[in-house]
Amino acid sequence: MKQGNLTIHTQDIFPIIKKFLYTDHEIFLRELISNATDSIQKLKILESKNDFVGELGDLTIQVKLDTKKKTLHIIDRGIGMTEEEVEKYINQIAFSSAEDFIKKYEQSDSNAIIGHFGLGFYSSFMVSDKVEIITKSHIADEPAVKWQCSGSTEYKISPAKKNDRGTEVILYLSEESKEFADEYRIETMLEKYCSFMPIPIQFGTKKVKEVVEGEKDKDGKDKEVDVEKPKIINNTTPLWTKKPVDLTNQEYIDFYNELYPMSKPPLFWIHLNVDYPFNLTGVLYFPKLTNNFEVQKNKIRLFCNQVYVTDSVTDIVPEFLTLLHGVIDSPDIPLNVSRSALQSDSNVKKISSYIVKKVADRLLEIFKENRQEFEEKWDDIGVFIKYGALTDEKFLEKSEGFTLLKDVDKQYFLIDEYKEKTKTLQTDKDKHLIWLYTSNMEEQLPYIENIKKLGYSVLQFTDVLDSHYVGLLERKFEIQIKRVDTASADSLINKDEKKESVLSDKDIESLTAVYKEILVDDKTTVKTEALSPEAPPAIITQDEFDRRFKEMSQTGGGGFMGMADWPARFNLILNTNHPMAKRIIDMPEAESKKQLAKQLYDIARLSRNELKGKDLNDFIERSLDLIMKKE
Repeated sequence: MKQGNLTIHTQDIFPIIKKFLYTDHEIFLRELISNATDSIQKLKILESKNDFVGELGDLTIQVKLDTKKKTLHIIDRGIGMTEEEVEKYINQIAFSSAEDFIKKYEQSDSNAIIGHFGLGFYSSFMVSDKVEIITKSHIADEPAVKWQCSGSTEYKISPAKKNDRGTEVILYLSEESKEFADEYRIETMLEKYCSFMPIPIQFGTKKVKEVVEGEKDKDGKDKEVDVEKPKIINNTTPLWTKKPVDLTNQEYIDFYNELYPMSKPPLFWIHLNVDYPFNLTGVLYFPKLTNNFEVQKNKIRLFCNQVYVTDSVTDIVPEFLTLLHGVIDSPDIPLNVSRSALQSDSNVKKISSYIVKKVADRLLEIFKENRQEFEEKWDDIGVFIKYGALTDEKFLEKSEGFTLLKDVDKQYFLIDEYKEKTKTLQTDKDKHLIWLYTSNMEEQLPYIENIKKLGYSVLQFTDVLDSHYVGLLERKFEIQIKRVDTASADSLINKDEKKESVLSDKDIESLTAVYKEILVDDKTTVKTEALSPEAPPAIITQDEFDRRFKEMSQTGGGGFMGMADWPARFNLILNTNHPMAKRIIDMPEAESKKQLAKQLYDIARLSRNELKGKDLNDFIERSLDLIMKKE
């Protein structure tokens, strides 16, 4: 048996790092500016420990682009490097100076340090034919050093001329990466990845108006002139880094507008701020959701020490929370070496659970603080809360305290409140509590009116998820929920109060035969019921579960997939106690029976908004003919 050590040859691994370390080549700029930021943060820590003697001065990171020479410069006034440190941290791939620094100053604010892997610098070779480093250590009397490499395993180190501490990285952009020799392209990348980095970043200049003291223009107003000022592209103290008690509502709204220009104002927000058992800050906003669920996900941005990582956060927050907007920042979220994806870790699960709890607690707090305002916003946030209840069991448990039910009279009830309201009148003969609902008040208005005549309450379930949500309510609270057109109003809640029919069995058979003859399809089944004489003569209903499964399949119903194409089936309920039923039976001519039955059937279809176009015009013409004959 042989034992030994695996050997990695740099001439083999270097091309792989250059090509595959990052899937998106533009990330090189984020990595280099992160290194510059770390260099400055280290210097600040040294000063706080009295290990640096001198003035910090201007710490702005400079990004300069020479479009003609196709060179990009990233310059910082941070800690800098000695020749020995260049040999150690640049020439040895994946040897992180940040890791060394954190170990040495582990009791200090080392969370401010971004890099940990020691690979970010090499992203520069993805876009460059040659890279140079000119650096001078903060340590007095240490000479400046120049490092050069053309993307192979060979490098050169030589003395350099540099009077100030810090590091300048110079990228000689390759022909394949000439897109990065464009000012607009670089500025767009800086705004994407570096908008909230903790150190000021300058890219070019901008013209601003300044008042010339003591001078007036020709109109007698203060004279203004254009002045070139440094263009700072980032906000070094974004809102999530501040304490909630120090912020106003307007500041939260302004920050939302900064993140999402031209968006509608958020409904409300949650400020995350925890330092144990993990570090996490951020602000999550509740946007105004559309009822048809056409929402954009990937609106939560993940940061690590104010450095943008990704907008794909499904590994950190549950699916339903991806409907929120905002930012999350945590140095404890484990990232892979390219910082472009999350790694599996127990902290991720803890963070996810914390965010769910925080969101639920905040919603309950808002509800208790101002129920009326919460009710006014329910139509906008109801879809979100239902989505959470359907997909996250912990959120479901917590949501009972602020989940609202809205009835057709626009009154709102907590679940327990509505159970209490309906338990007396809407409990059937088997002691089952029955809730009734409409999915479209306008289309189902005739059914609603008939139900309300009996004193029953009708809820509104009009959201796209409600076919799933009503099933969840049934299972969770042991109730039965039926849509208003599931059965006749008298039959929706079985009270075991049977009415006798005025028609004989023979007459009922005859009536059923007439209606079967006028039906044009085999999707409708004719049934008879002895209803109240005041109830409609004919009612079209659809089985609750048959219809619900079909709807659930259309919206992604898991086990119900495949039922979306299942043909809709209906019942035509004939009221044998309605005067029109007796009139049809007593008519001497078969054609007259069919004509009246057809008219009553079309009235039932009209109640469901099924008569349209040619069918509706035909119905109107027949109605006019009947009126003329009657006259």
